[in-house]
Amino acid sequence: MMQIRLLYVSRAVGPQTSTLTASILSTARDHNRANRITGVLCHGQGLYLQVLEGERSAVNACYARIVADRRHRDVELLHLEEITERRYPEWFMAHVSLSDVDPMIVMQHPKFDPYSASGAFVLQLVDKLVEAGRRIDMPPV
Repeated sequence: MMQIRLLYVSRAVGPQTSTLTASILSTARDHNRANRITGVLCHGQGLYLQVLEGERSAVNACYARIVADRRHRDVELLHLEEITERRYPEWFMAHVSLSDVDPMIVMQHPKFDPYSASGAFVLQLVDKLVEAGRRIDMPPV
């Protein structure tokens, strides 16, 4: 069974409220649990960054649903690779909140724009945010 990792970025259509985020995460976790997809969602500053991992057809179907979701726009695939091992095997969907003044973003990447950055760079940034434990909400698998 072919496993893949997919990373995309999108812009929020409206305010990124805690109610909206909770709704997105709840739906994602239920869907991902049923389809054996793992990953992490980073949101803030009007952006979503999400990594999905799992069986290729399941991840592709999930991504198609995401692209069609009207809660965000400008969905752009940043990185796609075949994998033999998951980066986030323990989370159906971990959550990292990026505050507008997150020192990691402001100091290390003051002009960070995921739309112009390489997919590999953005994936490394997501890993750093996960490792730094920036308000991660992650019910275990």
